Amino acid sequence: MRHFAIVGHRAPSSGSINLNDLSGSGGRMDVLARAISSALFLSHSIREDTTITLHLMGGPGVPRRIRFNGANVKGLHVDERAIGGRIRSVISDPVPPRGQWVNHGQGIEHSGGDLETTLNEWKDAEIKAYVLSKEAPRLVKDSDLEELGFILSDDRPFNPDEERIMAGIPCCSLGDRWLQGHIAIAIVHHILD
Repeated sequence: MRHFAIVGHRAPSSGSINLNDLSGSGGRMDVLARAISSALFLSHSIREDTTITLHLMGGPGVPRRIRFNGANVKGLHVDERAIGGRIRSVISDPVPPRGQWVNHGQGIEHSGGDLETTLNEWKDAEIKAYVLSKEAPRLVKDSDLEELGFILSDDRPFNPDEERIMAGIPCCSLGDRWLQGHIAIAIVHHILD
């Protein structure tokens, strides 16, 4: 299985978003929607071996995580507005307690928590985590690892608290330039396929 965790620094964790303004008032929800698309969609099917967890850190209220699981997601379409609509539906509900995953439709669940919560869950599940960074050794395919997790940010760099949380996690690179998140996810899939 491949797991992706993306931090949405300005993405609202509660309330509503305007599907006509995902990049503005939506807190760059367009970036997160493209990441979901790259993580889960193939030309004619869905990657059943992949999950992606969004970390909505922009408030109001406590942070929320939304996890999309390719193994059982249904009714998800590739365009940003459709994905944004699914996210909007989730954030209109109260935020569940930290660490308690609540089903919100087939293959979509949400929970309170932040990146640290996710990384602790990955550690418990023996998922080998990597931070995607241009200033690190290149990612290479390792057939011995079955559960891999990749951490990336939206259009902003990780903040000092996130850097502290990830301090002991190895970094890997996809090249010498900073890439948009959805492109980085597609390249990870390309390398590991």
